[in-house]
Amino acid sequence: MAETAQQYIQRILGHVEGQDAIKVQGKTASRLQKAVHGLTPRQLKWKPEEGKWSIAEIVAHLADAEIVAGWRMRLIIGANGTTIQPFDQNVWASAFRYNERDVDRSIQLFRVLRENNLEMLKNLPPGTWDNYGMHLERGKETIAHLARMFAGHDTNHVLQVEAIATQLRKETKTKPKSKGKKKKK
Repeated sequence: MAETAQQYIQRILGHVEGQDAIKVQGKTASRLQKAVHGLTPRQLKWKPEEGKWSIAEIVAHLADAEIVAGWRMRLIIGANGTTIQPFDQNVWASAFRYNERDVDRSIQLFRVLRENNLEMLKNLPPGTWDNYGMHLERGKETIAHLARMFAGHDTNHVLQVEAIATQLRKETKTKPKSKGKKKKK
């Protein structure tokens, strides 16, 4: 059964309950970099199961989602009450070949976009945090709500990346090392 919009919101916000959304967002790029450190390109493209994304896909998605975040917030700031268009992440993953993307480059892109968006948020006048857009699937979303949603979205995906990386490292440690044939003298 598909997750409803309300269930999605609750799940994502549950990742950051009681936390500062800006601080969570500020740590995402370094958490990703730490999680993928030492993994091979092949490991980064490995999918944990059918229908699940690889680390490369997740990180590319986060970079593109950061473009969406910046655009949505800027749109709302410029036109309070505007319509927010959803997007199909699976269509983007396929069309933009997320699994072929270089993970380090995706993290670098994410980091630059995130730093830019956080700078914008840190400089917003207090009343602007209540500006909102009307998401076509989720309804009214204020800037403050979007900041929390993107922090929760980050955490959701960072936990996925960390779990896949942990699984890959365990499998690497438990695989028996192949022994080459000894040469006869």
